[in-house]
Amino acid sequence: MRYFLEVSYKGTRYSGFQIQHTGATIQGEIEKAFMVFFKEAPLFTGSSRTDSGVHAFQNFFHFDWDRDFNAKWIYNLNAILPGDIVIKEVRLVADDAHCRFDALSRSYRYTVYQFKNAFLADTAYFYPYPLNLGLMNEAAVLLKSFKDFGSFSKTNTQVKTFNCNLMESRWVLEAGVYQYQVTANRFLRGMVRALVATMLRVGRGTLDMEAFEAIIKKAVCGSAYFDAPAHGLTLTQVAYPVR
Repeated sequence: MRYFLEVSYKGTRYSGFQIQHTGATIQGEIEKAFMVFFKEAPLFTGSSRTDSGVHAFQNFFHFDWDRDFNAKWIYNLNAILPGDIVIKEVRLVADDAHCRFDALSRSYRYTVYQFKNAFLADTAYFYPYPLNLGLMNEAAVLLKSFKDFGSFSKTNTQVKTFNCNLMESRWVLEAGVYQYQVTANRFLRGMVRALVATMLRVGRGTLDMEAFEAIIKKAVCGSAYFDAPAHGLTLTQVAYPVR
């Protein structure tokens, strides 16, 4: 039987979502919890890779299990897991369901704050420069008219296409905190952080709209700016078709 496992986590202490050799990961901690409680761990497949330091309100694994999964076990697994990782749900799905390939869209939020705030230090980017929200939203809307986001991909990325369909791209300002909200059918390596880093230059006035559009149209890996730190980024939703 196949199950989807929904997880939420603060990524500050981890080297990413899926198993790596560079340090602790979300997948690694969940596998450890399964080993402690069940004395075995299934093979987990992740829906969306997140980089070191990136957070998630919602992300998924799928796994195959030869027995019914009792919802009460979620409490036991969460008691074993570190406090910054939470299993939210484990649900039975169709045998051919795939948490990565079946996803219709993924949504991210990038948070920027401008005044010292101890409660945002681990989950948002401190950027103490004046910003023009109108210009940043002009840039955000412009992005939706393009498909090729090669300029916003890290180099040495092995993908067949750099095309992405942006369904949402906007900046909001709430209580002095800027948030970039973006939804797409897929994202390239480093793409959201590159979008943010480049649009912040537009908002600060160091990059005009003509130059911003030229970066998009260049469509060459690494052409954008990539200096927005990982800890400001949160995966907020992975959407699936209703079955």
